Amino acid sequence: MSETAAHLVDHVLPHKNIRQWVLTFPVPIRLCLAVRPKVMARALDIAHLVIGQYYRKKAGLGAKNSKSGAVTLIQRFGGSLNLNIHFHQLFVDGCYELNEQKQPIDFWVASPPTVKEIEEVLTKIIAKLTKYLERQKIIIRDTEDGFQIPIPDEDTLSKLQATSVTYRFATGKSKGKKAMVLKSITDNDHTATKGLVAKNSGFSLHAGVATKAHERDRLEKVCRYIARPAVAEERLSTNDQGAVIYRFKKPWDDGTTAMKLTPMELMERLVALIPRPRVHLTRYHGVLGPHYKYRKQIVPKPPELKLVPDNQVAIESKQLELKKKNIPWARLLARVFGIDVETCSKCGGKMKIIAAIEDPKVIRKILDNVRKQASPQGNIQKWTSC
Repeated sequence: MSETAAHLVDHVLPHKNIRQWVLTFPVPIRLCLAVRPKVMARALDIAHLVIGQYYRKKAGLGAKNSKSGAVTLIQRFGGSLNLNIHFHQLFVDGCYELNEQKQPIDFWVASPPTVKEIEEVLTKIIAKLTKYLERQKIIIRDTEDGFQIPIPDEDTLSKLQATSVTYRFATGKSKGKKAMVLKSITDNDHTATKGLVAKNSGFSLHAGVATKAHERDRLEKVCRYIARPAVAEERLSTNDQGAVIYRFKKPWDDGTTAMKLTPMELMERLVALIPRPRVHLTRYHGVLGPHYKYRKQIVPKPPELKLVPDNQVAIESKQLELKKKNIPWARLLARVFGIDVETCSKCGGKMKIIAAIEDPKVIRKILDNVRKQASPQGNIQKWTSC
């Protein structure tokens, strides 16, 4: 999560205003996107196309002489470990003007959208997506039940995903039933529609989160949030009977605060969240796309490092580190938590590895000694020995 956020902020998202557009779908569409990756890719293309048209219209530019840019992180989960495909799109909040060679020559900053504009964007997305799904005969319009998606009997994973979308189970004693929930009194209504959000026919589009060009730390926090994993371990526990309790981040509108699952039911929920093979959950669009010829002019430039004769080896190793995709854990700890394990807390000097201990017995002895010194009795013994 932290590594993805750092990569996006340092190497992908330009120093411009960034706005997050969150698109969610009704239950039948979620299942369709989950079981058919090509349909999900097409739905994402439609969303990017319509939002890109919105930015071009605001800038007064046409499709031939302008280009938008975005990064999409596809989330597959809801707050109750249910399958919920939805898109988090980080758009450059404006539009790049291009010359005849498709090279960016200017950037037009967009004003914040209004609720009416978001509603218009959502309406266009719904019209294009439903037209595509019906044309491909992927969904069938039913006068009584809306859309229906036929699933073959042998497609077990799709059945698991279908039940997960509707908060139910596909196997075991609880087959066809919903998970047991735990309730309490709540005074919050989380279905309130405030801010820059539009809802229509089970779809929703939210564009209320935005960062300024200089708010890189805040942008990184937004990236961490949308790159987070499906399960929050601190909210996962077991009771005395061995059942799994998963507490929600916020109570539901009816007071539900947690749900109770058997270990096998938890496994079923987790299986439904696994993406299909070769399905990328991070996508790049427009000027941020990997095949855009002038992408290097848009994305942040790496810091320039000057070679000093005395420190040439250290600086060259730092340059190699910047080229790597993965960030060392020590730097991630310092970046996220402010814990710099490479710097001595006493003298401020540079720490270096003097040994790598792998024997479990030796590690246990060292940790036991550390605990003994940290205990009150250990402190007294150390004091008296002085």
